[in-house]
Amino acid sequence: MKVSEAAGRFMAPAVLAAAVLAFLVPGTGLWISTGWIDWLLMAIMFGMGLAIRPDDFKAIFTRPRDVAAGCVAQFTIMPLAAYALCRLFNLEAGLAAGVILVGACPGGTASNVIAYFARGDVPFSVGMTAVNTILSPLITPLIVLLAIGQSVDVDPAGMFLSMAKVVVVPLAAGFLIKHFFPAAAEKYSGALPAVSLAAIMLIVMCVVSHSADLLGKCGLSVIAVVVLHNLTGYAAGYAAGRAVSMEKNRSRTLAIEVGMQNSGLASSLAASSFPAFPLAAVPGAVFSVWHNISGAVLAWYLSGKSERGEKD
Repeated sequence: MKVSEAAGRFMAPAVLAAAVLAFLVPGTGLWISTGWIDWLLMAIMFGMGLAIRPDDFKAIFTRPRDVAAGCVAQFTIMPLAAYALCRLFNLEAGLAAGVILVGACPGGTASNVIAYFARGDVPFSVGMTAVNTILSPLITPLIVLLAIGQSVDVDPAGMFLSMAKVVVVPLAAGFLIKHFFPAAAEKYSGALPAVSLAAIMLIVMCVVSHSADLLGKCGLSVIAVVVLHNLTGYAAGYAAGRAVSMEKNRSRTLAIEVGMQNSGLASSLAASSFPAFPLAAVPGAVFSVWHNISGAVLAWYLSGKSERGEKD
C-alpha cells in the first residue's frame, strides 16, 4: 500500500485517536505550542500547492458555472448553518465565534482525499478547494464580521493578513516549485499526504490538550452543533449541485467539498483573532475529528454505490 493511500485510509481513526488521547491525557499534547499551529497549517498548504497542477484549474474555465455555483454554496451554506445552529443552541460568544469561523473557512485538503476515495470528481474537488482557498482571505473575514461583529471584536484586516500568511503564501510557493522544479516536486509528492496527516494530528492534539478542561464543560453542546453543521453541509451541498443541474457524481463531490471545512485554519484563526475567548478554538478541533470520521463513512458508502452502479 502506498504512503498516500495509507494516509487517506487511516485518516479518520488516526485523528480520532489523537483527539481522544489529548483529551484523556492532556499532557500528551501540551508540549505542542499553540504558536506552532500556523506553521503546521503552512506545511499543509505548501503540500497542497505542490500537489496542484495547472490542469486542475481547467475546471474553472471548462465549467465556470459549476465552479461559481460551488463557490456560492461554500460561502453561504456553511456560514448560514453555523449562524442558525449558534442561535438554536444559544451558544455563548466564544463558542459561537468558533462555530462561525468553521463555517466561514474554505474546504480543506481532507475533502480532496475523501472525494478520491468516494470515486468523486477529484479535479473538480481540487479546483474548488484551490479557488475557495484563494478567495478566503477576502471572504472569510467579511463573513465573520457580518455574523458576530456586534458581539465580539473582529479585526478583518488582521484576519486577512493572517490568512494571507498561512494560506496564500505557502500555497503559491508550493505551486511555483511544482512549476519550475517538477522533478523534485514529483519525487517528494508521495510523502505529502502523510506529512499533512501528521500536521493535522498535531494541530488537533494541541487544541484539544490546551482546551481539555473547557471541552469537558461544554462538550455535548459543541459535539451536537458540529455534527449537525457537518451533516447539513453534506445534504445542502448535494441539493445545491442538483438544483443547478450538476450531474450526480459532481453533486456528491460538491457535498463533500461544502461539508468538510478547513477546521485547522479555523482553530488557528480563533487562537490568533480571539485571544480573549479560549473556547473559540474548540469547535474547530472537534470539527477536525468529526468530519474525518463522517467523511470516511460517506466515502465508503458512495464508493459502494459507484461500484454497484446504484442511483441516488
